[in-house]
Amino acid sequence: MKRHSAPRTCVLAAALCSALVGCTLAEVKVNVASERTSLENQILGSYNALSDETLLVASVRGVDPLGRIQTPPPKSGEQQDAIAAMQLLSFHADDVDAFKRLGWAGEDNQGLLKPFPLTRGNAPDDLKEFAARYGQKEFDNVVAEVNAAREVVMRRAMETNARLTRADMPKVRAVFAKLAADASQPGDKFQNPDGAWTVKR
Repeated sequence: MKRHSAPRTCVLAAALCSALVGCTLAEVKVNVASERTSLENQILGSYNALSDETLLVASVRGVDPLGRIQTPPPKSGEQQDAIAAMQLLSFHADDVDAFKRLGWAGEDNQGLLKPFPLTRGNAPDDLKEFAARYGQKEFDNVVAEVNAAREVVMRRAMETNARLTRADMPKVRAVFAKLAADASQPGDKFQNPDGAWTVKR
């Protein structure tokens, strides 16, 4: 990841990538740029807190130094759902990357993954086997799981910020969609705010 001086920092949403584009939990961190709007900074702050929480859960030991089993601190149902969603997104990250490289999926302007037809003819050599074995039903199930998890993450980012209400959900979606589009790789499809689809150059 290329870093710039503080005034010129760009947001490379590695964690959001995890939630929206597909990276591993080890990369779950978003660097907030100074040129971001206040709302974007609030949403990213909430998202970073969730990312930190997920990493903490993944790294907590189940036993103390004396070998006794430790009970993890209690979490609310919403916290547990959000952590499970982040873990599911991490689990499917490689498949989502492959879907996008194959042109089977793109990032829509609502922060969700949009499926496209499964064309196998132009698969790159390193994805030919992947493309041949992936059936429509499995593809549909993964996209549905990823989108359901993204909904949970976006809702949790909104709910954990006292300044945001349900009325702000369209703005939350727009921020997540913008970050996903920014983090897309050349050749990936994404939807502009006006609804038009384009390919990242």
